[in-house]
Amino acid sequence: MTTNPSSPFNQVAYLRTSREFPEELHQLSVEINKTYIDIANAVNVRTIGLFPVNRPAQTGNSWYFTSVRQQTLRQVYLFGAIATGATLNIPYKITGFNRLIALWGAVVTDAPDERPIPFASVVANGNIQVLLDTANSQIVISVGAGSPNVVSGFIVFEWLSQT
Repeated sequence: MTTNPSSPFNQVAYLRTSREFPEELHQLSVEINKTYIDIANAVNVRTIGLFPVNRPAQTGNSWYFTSVRQQTLRQVYLFGAIATGATLNIPYKITGFNRLIALWGAVVTDAPDERPIPFASVVANGNIQVLLDTANSQIVISVGAGSPNVVSGFIVFEWLSQT
């Protein structure tokens, strides 16, 4: 599969690296207006680096599952200790949920070490898993029986909204 470099999807994120500004005032005004639009378009397609706890924020990411552009929202959930072999259910309070985009995080264990979620281990039952239980509106974190205790962690939940 080849990409089309002239596609708007491939052009909007990049700014021209050089631009000649004319000396005549009217032409300068036109060129500055074009420059402003180019900058605004490039800035507006970036991923927004906001990760708020317990409240949603726009991610800046656009999805095109249909012909309609949809944006995702992001929310962070902090949690405390989870014993080896136990499961933690974190209720999520999201209205207008349409589709899961990403669910990831990290934990600190009493090994001591830090692990990403999900974490796959070569030790039997040493995994730390995460899933989204949409029927009960819960994020479920399971710590394997071969894993060290979790001391604390966070989950980042990104989703498409119906609204």
